[in-house]
Amino acid sequence: MRKLKVYTSLWAMQPHDQTGVKLPHDQVCEMVAQAGFDGMAIDLGASDVAVAHAVRPHMEKHRLTPLIVAFPKTIESLDDTLRMAKDFGSPFVDVIGQVMPLALDDMVPVIETWIEMSHKIGVPVQFETHRNCITNDLYVTLQLLDRVPSMRICADLSHFVVDREFWFPLSDYDMGLMSRILRRSDSFQGRVASRQQIQLQLDFPQHQKWVTLFKGWWREGLADWRARNTDGDCIFLCELGPPEYAMTGPDGREMSNRWLEAQMIKGWVKDIWAELGGDD
Repeated sequence: MRKLKVYTSLWAMQPHDQTGVKLPHDQVCEMVAQAGFDGMAIDLGASDVAVAHAVRPHMEKHRLTPLIVAFPKTIESLDDTLRMAKDFGSPFVDVIGQVMPLALDDMVPVIETWIEMSHKIGVPVQFETHRNCITNDLYVTLQLLDRVPSMRICADLSHFVVDREFWFPLSDYDMGLMSRILRRSDSFQGRVASRQQIQLQLDFPQHQKWVTLFKGWWREGLADWRARNTDGDCIFLCELGPPEYAMTGPDGREMSNRWLEAQMIKGWVKDIWAELGGDD
């Protein structure tokens, strides 16, 4: 059976809104579960292993599935994270690799070694499209996908929109490049960007063209995932980061409520999934 599972991020919940208040883990997990999220990503770049262990019992209490997000700074260091993810019951490890050779020929063995490590330990890996990591650039990432057929993507397309500074509307050529990414994506992330800003407020009128663009990509990605998978969970992570991801005014306060926006994205994605056929 195919099911859509929508997660949010612990990083996005600290702080969880424009007040800047950081909530205790038990309250965060209760909020996330009551809002209908299926799981929560634990970002080891924004926190550490100690935080992961501290939040784990609260997630288990509220039946939230953890998703481990790794930022390995060496090839070997992913091993410990994969073992921790297996123990936590993470469906895969989202890799934002900090090993960043300049040459494509030197990148390929890094990706291949991490995939081999994941097979050995028994936890899948997906490589997030992200700035300041081995998938920093859209063009290089596409070449990596060509060179490593087993490489799978966690699609956070906001980074590539900023990275390439795509003009709006995007050309057919650029849309085709993004479609190539989506066809290799096994999970998706929810954030709306423009060519200059990584995270836009969702209800501002001037941002609606970008909101529409991203909704179209999410629909395309989910439809393609369904065409490739007859069963399993399709994971969509709403990841609206705190400042300085979130834009702030001169008073330092955020210009929108990310907690409400995360639930808005969850609703959009669930509607898209239902229109595509829903859980079946």
